[in-house]
Amino acid sequence: MPTYIYHCDANGASVEVVHRMAEDIKTWGELCERDGRDAGDTPADAPVHRQICSPAVHLPRGPAELKNLGFKKLVKRDKGVYENVTATHKEARYFDAKDPSTAPQIPKEFD
Repeated sequence: MPTYIYHCDANGASVEVVHRMAEDIKTWGELCERDGRDAGDTPADAPVHRQICSPAVHLPRGPAELKNLGFKKLVKRDKGVYENVTATHKEARYFDAKDPSTAPQIPKEFD
């Protein structure tokens, strides 16, 4: 489920909640109920609006992190020649399309 940030102009608070896309929170009371917090001095019928925010996305930072996650990364070096930048000590560093013995090893669970 996506995470949304709602802002209440009556008290200046911003609250992060997780809910289905089909749900729409309109008031401070609904927001507090969803988040499990006390409404405090703010009227329960005070309007809230959803703020635009970008989703948190994690991208691997390099070959070492890709290798730790179990991925293979081949970088083209020449026509039909690729460098396996995530190669382990058991694998060939370079993969030549004409020589299948140099192909990266794929674990059995992915066959």
